[in-house]
Amino acid sequence: MTNTATGPVAREMIERLNAALKPTRLALEDQSEQHVGHAGHDPRGESHFALVIESPAFAGLGRVERQRRVYAALAELMDERVHALTIRATAPGE
Repeated sequence: MTNTATGPVAREMIERLNAALKPTRLALEDQSEQHVGHAGHDPRGESHFALVIESPAFAGLGRVERQRRVYAALAELMDERVHALTIRATAPGE
């Protein structure tokens, strides 16, 4: 994943993730165009994302707890704007 999404929803997601998890690596890709015509597609765009995030906050946590931390940081964005988010969350050195 080399592209970092830059729309308003993506910028808000990045801001929240930076504030809550202090990542050492963060890449967010808007994959909405790949889902046109599928369930959950929002014609405004920015409905489907792929996230790669590395943070010391994930050290010692399992996959599910890491995902919960990401979802908590994004809060209502997940209910109101983001239909799908794939997450690859690691701690430094993994």
